Amino acid sequence: MDALLLLFALVAIFGVLVMPMLRRHRERQEFERAAAAAEAQTGPGPVALGKDGGPGPFGMGPEALAAASTGLVPVDQLDVRLPGPDPQLVAALTEAQRDQNWRPAGQLLALTDDAELRWQRVQSLAGAAAMELARHRATRTGTDAGWLRRWRTEEPKDAGGAQVYAQFLVWQAMADPGSAEHRIILEEARTVCGEATGLAPRDPVPFITELIIARGLGYPRAEFEALWGKVRERDPQHMGAHLAALAYWSEKWHGSRAEADAFATAAAATAPEGSLLPALPLFSVYEHLPEITLSPGVYTGAVVSDAIEAAQYAVNTARNGHPVEPHVRHLLLCFLVRAQRYPEAAEQVRVVDGYVGAIPWVDGENPAGAYAEYRAMAIAGQ
Repeated sequence: MDALLLLFALVAIFGVLVMPMLRRHRERQEFERAAAAAEAQTGPGPVALGKDGGPGPFGMGPEALAAASTGLVPVDQLDVRLPGPDPQLVAALTEAQRDQNWRPAGQLLALTDDAELRWQRVQSLAGAAAMELARHRATRTGTDAGWLRRWRTEEPKDAGGAQVYAQFLVWQAMADPGSAEHRIILEEARTVCGEATGLAPRDPVPFITELIIARGLGYPRAEFEALWGKVRERDPQHMGAHLAALAYWSEKWHGSRAEADAFATAAAATAPEGSLLPALPLFSVYEHLPEITLSPGVYTGAVVSDAIEAAQYAVNTARNGHPVEPHVRHLLLCFLVRAQRYPEAAEQVRVVDGYVGAIPWVDGENPAGAYAEYRAMAIAGQ
């Protein structure tokens, strides 16, 4: 993978657990071509989407698109690093990258008791380091994530530093799965996960990181299920953990659509009030979308409609400030627009606008542009 594609891939680490899929990339290209055609129109009229020539979600000219964007965050100011606001993390990350000072990030993690929030912050800090290093290698300018190396050197017994470094190694390996070092790096990441577990035995985060390692190394099912049991023992309702495990059971990796759907459905069915797990089937649907199928009819069928309704229920009943809620809302925005349910899609825009570090946007090469297209459709169509 050349340097530019590496940077595109690494953007995904801030919001998602799976790397961009080739077929999803082709689908995104088809949709963006259709959206571009819509922008070029000067009057109303349907826009064909996909190979089936079905009606597009809207027909509007540049004036309508501009009006739809009024009052929203400009495209060039959309934050591709995070799915939603986390000012404390942004402040710590800014200092780490500007001054190569890891201590604010370390202190923040040490004070983060919420397992979901801790997982997300570990993902983002590790991703920031991976992007920083990739950029440095590609351009021979800027910093090279020395702050993370110093963190590990100066505080080798700090559980947060070990967790971030393990995830950092995972993102490096998964960004280039065809490289000769891919498996070596994942093995090193597994070793660091073991160190992190020894430093904080009850913390589920290193086990969740190992779920991604298990996917890349191809753990046998019995070994993966044993690992999953350790995660559930520590936090049985962890949404981030379920998203990581869902990928293992997906058709792309080591399972099938039926197995992924069964995993998601079972988790949703046993979720307590206030959990986001009822949204898991929507992620399974997204993971197994057929190639270049963009007709609205696909998104109004019973399977997709039920998954949308369950995800809406999840975000409406989740505990206040659930760290993973923005991820669900971004995916809801995508599906609601495709189903031409614009007022409901606009509700999601009002909550998440300003941030685009989540699927489906990070599965393409221009997350901010893709989000902005859907945002415009949602607002204009309501």
